[in-house]
Amino acid sequence: MFKRSDYFILLAVVLSFFTSAYLWFVVQDREQSIFTAIWIPSIFCFGIYFKLSALLNLNRRK
Repeated sequence: MFKRSDYFILLAVVLSFFTSAYLWFVVQDREQSIFTAIWIPSIFCFGIYFKLSALLNLNRRK
């Protein structure tokens, strides 16, 4: 069900989340933390776009 690229997208999201939490709680740099947290939905959107693009290409070939 999941492909290798899906795991890379999820890994990027998790890394972004933990980096944001680290910046918020440990470094206490609120602006950098919020900026990093904004990456999470962006990464998800890119992942969804590439997944849909791949699925549409598979359907066109059939």
